[in-house]
Order: sequence, then structure tokens, then C-alpha cells
Amino acid sequence: MTVYADVYRYRELFSNLFRRDFQAKYKGSLLGVLWSLLNPLVLLGVYLLVFGVIFPNSKTRYFPLYLLAGLASWIFFATSLQSAARSLIDSAELVKKVRFPRQLVALSMVATQAVTFAVMGVVLIVLSLAFVADARAKVWLSIPLGLLFVCEVAGLALIAACLNVIFRDVEHVLAAALLPWFFLTPILWSADTLGASAARHQTLLTTLHWVNPVAPPIFAIRDAIWSGRLPHLWDVVYLIAAAVVSLALAALVFRAVDDRIAVEL
Repeated sequence: MTVYADVYRYRELFSNLFRRDFQAKYKGSLLGVLWSLLNPLVLLGVYLLVFGVIFPNSKTRYFPLYLLAGLASWIFFATSLQSAARSLIDSAELVKKVRFPRQLVALSMVATQAVTFAVMGVVLIVLSLAFVADARAKVWLSIPLGLLFVCEVAGLALIAACLNVIFRDVEHVLAAALLPWFFLTPILWSADTLGASAARHQTLLTTLHWVNPVAPPIFAIRDAIWSGRLPHLWDVVYLIAAAVVSLALAALVFRAVDDRIAVEL
């Protein structure tokens, strides 16, 4: 697909866009890019304190790790979509002045957020190796699974960026949808925490699992880090399919609107 081959073909331009976005996040701060390390560590620490210590969940095995593994994936997903949705609009002056592969603008935003995701992933792998003895042989599967998730998110983010140029309501719809979406995703809760109600609402839980494009990837990545067992086969198959479909669909959407982007901006 030329849409993604351009990332390599124009790799120097992509690197410049990535550096611009990465440095812009911390411009004027004393610690600069060190915040890319401190932010995820502090955030994970706060959630661990609140939900792992103050409000512990004794029904879920290694609940703090269960929680943090889900949060790391969700934070990457949500921040990538929100930042990419506005990326082309925020870069309107550049897009209108110079002809270049515009998809690089949105994809560079995902790459910027992927740095934080990678830092969170390293922290989670270290915690898993330290505290979950039976996960030490499987935790490394989280790396290829995480890369597949990055591909899925990249496709969704490019779609959001393209559609937001044509329909400016997209970024507002995303902002409104992400909060309820978060609570419908099994991050703060699990079937174990629901107890007897899980059996009564099994159909609803199954629907929430497979209709939500974030849920199976989170289950697969979290199983490798937290559960001590191999990720469920169908969650992995779903993740692979979601990555392929989202990238393919994003390429189609981008080609359909590429000629209109500069005009709409």
C-alpha cells in the first residue's frame, strides 16, 4: 500500500514531523522530553495507589497489574485518536503550502503517542517478571501483540484525521464517546468482579467483548503480561484482523479524501 510505503519513502520527512510533534509536547518545560518517561510512570503510580491500594480488588488475581495493563493500552488508544483527529487541521498551514504525503501528519502523532505506550509496556513487563512467576515465559508475547495494536490504532487514527477534515464534528463526537467507551471496556472491571451478575448478563458481556475493537486487543496483551497463560486464540485472531482491516480501510478513506484535504482546510 503506497499510503504506508510513503512512511519509509519519506522517512526523513516523517522523522522531522515526529520530532516536531514529540518536542512540541514538552516545549518550554524544564525536563523536556524526560516527561515522556515521567508522565506514564506517575500516571501508572497514581492508578496503582487508588485502585490497587486504597480500593483493592481481591477477586482479581494481581489486580494492580491487571488494571495497569488495560490502562496502558487504553491511554495509547484514546490519546492517539484525539491527537490524530486534529493533526491535519492543526497543520493546515503546512498542508496548504507544500505538497507531500499528508498521511504522515496523522501517523506521526500516533508514533509520538507510541513512545509513551512503549515506556508503559517496559514498566509492565518488568512488573510482570518481578511479581508473576508463571507469566515469565509468556510476557514477551506482549511485544508483538503491542505492535499489532499500534497498527490497528494507526489505521483508526488516520481514519479519524481524514474524516475530521471533512466533518469537523468528528473530534467532538470522539471526545464525547471516549468516556463511556472507557467504562464499557473491561479495564476497571472483569467477570470476576461482577460475581453472579456476570452469569446473568453473559450475552451482554460477550457483545461488549467482540463489538468493542479495543477489548480483544486489551485482553490479548493483558493475558500475556498478567494471567500466566497464553492469550486466547480468538483474541489474537481478532487483533490481527483488526490491524489489517483498520490499515486497509484507512488507506481507502485517505485516498478518497486526499485531494480534498487542502481545499477543506
